[in-house]
Amino acid sequence: METHADLAAALQWHIDAGCDECISDEPINRFELIDAAPALLKPPQTQAQPDAGASAQASPGVSRGTKVDPREVDNNQQVRSAVMLAAQAKTVDELRQALESFEGCILKKTATNLVLSDGPEDAKLMLVAEAPGAEEDRQGVPFVGPSGQLMNAILASVDIAREDVMISNTVFWRPPGNRTPTTQEAAVCKPFIERLIEIVSPKVLICVGAPSAHTLLGETQGISRLRGKWFSFQTPNLSHPIDATALFHPAYLLRTPIKKRDVWNDIRMIKRKLDET
Repeated sequence: METHADLAAALQWHIDAGCDECISDEPINRFELIDAAPALLKPPQTQAQPDAGASAQASPGVSRGTKVDPREVDNNQQVRSAVMLAAQAKTVDELRQALESFEGCILKKTATNLVLSDGPEDAKLMLVAEAPGAEEDRQGVPFVGPSGQLMNAILASVDIAREDVMISNTVFWRPPGNRTPTTQEAAVCKPFIERLIEIVSPKVLICVGAPSAHTLLGETQGISRLRGKWFSFQTPNLSHPIDATALFHPAYLLRTPIKKRDVWNDIRMIKRKLDET
């Protein structure tokens, strides 16, 4: 027989899963495609009139009858906007202001708070996970829930204080129900996280979890194959490559404690790299 405590726990579980969150005012038919609009696929025409033969030709790279999802075109525009906004930021505060004005990520409409970063701008170690969870969304700070507490303990095991580490995510707003961010959502946020890394310019970059490693390092392997190895992170605006590695996400460790031994080896490897002069 269910008790009041059981019912309350079930209700809380649904709330944490995001069942009380509104995704959109109207349903979206994601199978709906429209004919390619010439204005979206071709540059504006000059006053000179095209000849008859040219007008009969299809746009370069687009065959007649091609169907194009207008949301994909819009996403490309949002990515370009993100690149321009991110490039203008010179400090973390300016990057935060840019994100607060940015309307190109749909996650912003359902999240409670922007979750950009936590830590000093001149940190030698930087952690980047995937996306904020429920507690991070409430507080506007990354890694403050159970996973964050475990991460603090992992860092402390090799005498690294959380206060000395820059922490962020590849996506800055909580996906409803803690779902995995879509490719489009990650794409529009990527220019901002890359700019944050450029501003901080840490000595070591840790990708926490496979999605973060896939986004920042361009790797496609699972986290078990990526962990324990060193990679190179580089952008055009960085003066030098940054040593990067991947780490099991603490949320995974909470479900699979046996993997903590691997993380212990990995965090010691990271500590040695930090201590190198």
